[in-house]
Amino acid sequence: MTSGFVVAKDPASPPRGLERAVYAIGNFDGLHLGHQAVLHRTRRLAEARGAPSALLTFEPHPADFFAERPVAFRLTPPDLKARVAERLGLSGIVFFTFDAALAGLPADDFVRLILVERLGAGAVVVGWDFHFGKGRTGGPAFLEDAGRRYGFAVEIVAKVETGDGEAARIVSSTAIRRALERGDVADAASCLGRRYAVSGPVIAGQRLGRTLGVPTANVALAPTNRLAHGVYAVLATVDGRTHPAVASFGVRPTVDNGPPLLEVHLLDFAGDLYGRGLTIEFVERIREERKFDSLAALVEEMKRDIARARAILAAAS
Repeated sequence: MTSGFVVAKDPASPPRGLERAVYAIGNFDGLHLGHQAVLHRTRRLAEARGAPSALLTFEPHPADFFAERPVAFRLTPPDLKARVAERLGLSGIVFFTFDAALAGLPADDFVRLILVERLGAGAVVVGWDFHFGKGRTGGPAFLEDAGRRYGFAVEIVAKVETGDGEAARIVSSTAIRRALERGDVADAASCLGRRYAVSGPVIAGQRLGRTLGVPTANVALAPTNRLAHGVYAVLATVDGRTHPAVASFGVRPTVDNGPPLLEVHLLDFAGDLYGRGLTIEFVERIREERKFDSLAALVEEMKRDIARARAILAAAS
């Protein structure tokens, strides 16, 4: 992120650079096309008012808070959410801790304490289905009335759909998660407006891939990640450089049936990646994960996977 992009957590007063900002409010997990419509409107309204624009969101995910453990299949963890918000042209992002105190705030108290006193919002923009406050009693109409009482502008963005006619459907994080659960990364990308991506540090593995002639960079995804196990054509970015790659996500049934792990083989790359951050964009699923009769049979299939990945990525470039 650039030095001009503001990232703030639980501010007691308006963050420097976000005074009288126009805020988009929501969980925004995925920052998909529906969310982007809210953010684009936020940015345009801010430009018209000569004000900064920002995203107001919450961590941990409310579902995790209420379950008292991680349960949400997160599409955009906090660091990725901030990077996407910056790419979409916002001035900053503000995270508020979703805890018992925040969850128990009545809707009017949320407006008064958070939006007015702590953020000094000049305007807010929300989606058509936005609800907030204890018991989700605050909705778009409530927010419009509160804006009139407290002196900030409110805009409501209509639902966003993909497809035409009978194929039309509302863009939602739930639909994206379902697409990923069946391995349809292309369908997920059509709703996200970009390829589904994950990131993390490269961790040490069994080095079996190197022994088999296909060295891999291993990344442990969150236990709540429900991406379908299988082999994918991907793009891997490390130190600002993007490389074509093939990735396997799963439990390695031919080897050990261990915990789910993402193993990424960068094509035409040589070097040590241990400890370095890796971002992986999923382009297309090549096949499901399956058990082979021998390591030799696995190696032959891996060679075919690499050839398929090269063809897919060449066509996608």
